[in-house]
Amino acid sequence: MNYPYSGMESGETEDIRKEAVRAGKARKITWTGFYVNLALTVGKVIAGFAGHSSAMVADGIHSMSDFVTDLIVIVFIGISSKKSDESHDYGHGKFEALAALIISIALIAVGLIIMVGGIEKIIRSVNGDIIEKPSMIALAAALVSIASKEILYRITKKVGKEIRSDTIIANAWHHRTDAFSSIGTALGISGAMFLSSQWRILDPIASIVVSVFIIIAGIQITIPPLKELLDHSLSPELEKEITDTLYSVKGVRYVHNLKTMKNGNSYIIETNIHVDPYLTVVQAHEIATKAEERLRTHFPDNTVQASIHIEPDLGDHN
Repeated sequence: MNYPYSGMESGETEDIRKEAVRAGKARKITWTGFYVNLALTVGKVIAGFAGHSSAMVADGIHSMSDFVTDLIVIVFIGISSKKSDESHDYGHGKFEALAALIISIALIAVGLIIMVGGIEKIIRSVNGDIIEKPSMIALAAALVSIASKEILYRITKKVGKEIRSDTIIANAWHHRTDAFSSIGTALGISGAMFLSSQWRILDPIASIVVSVFIIIAGIQITIPPLKELLDHSLSPELEKEITDTLYSVKGVRYVHNLKTMKNGNSYIIETNIHVDPYLTVVQAHEIATKAEERLRTHFPDNTVQASIHIEPDLGDHN
């Protein structure tokens, strides 16, 4: 007979409270990034056109993708923080993984767009087109962007680790790729400004180099959310922690058929435990309840959704 447990009422209330706090922190840092990215987008695009720098215009487009993904994060974090309902028995945590995946795809797309633009400008230059010399306003915009986006990356990543959110961490890396983008842009603009006219090609070359970093970052970010969306099991290290925690509960004789997956900030755990076959139903129920409480205690930063199947221990552990 199956005994699924979602925890005592007080445990559920605490989970809801933690999720609300977590969602609030995620929204706060994401709104901060949104306003910074909006200001940078406007400033860099204007500086790019006014300063005759294709690299700066590309950098501005990258910032535009940043504040668009900030909006995606805000929407999906709100959805993922909702508790379970009739159509989502395990909650809405996978919406957070979906948001992280969208961010990574957006990064790759932006990188490809910037790369194609840089290649086209280099081809035109080789064919005789004269590349305009960038001005100081473009370089100043790049330096401001580097400083602001590096700061934003650090505080966003700190919050992401604190609340254990792949989406917020992915968004932090989106901020850092913008900082990298601006570094490449600054180098390209500097070379095009201070060297002879034939070196103005450094500006579009810089945009291509930046695009490569952006694409690589996007590919790396896809892995964690893709695993979650495909119901990949938790790591062997985490599964061993779960098994060891269950064995620490008095009355648990054997643990087997462990199944796990991640759902946003939740660990979903299904397993069988063997107990003394001569226990009463109430006594076996108490062991299962203690097992879940122990899991909650061991993983205080995650919501644990456990379903425990109780079996009589007859000595056959095959």
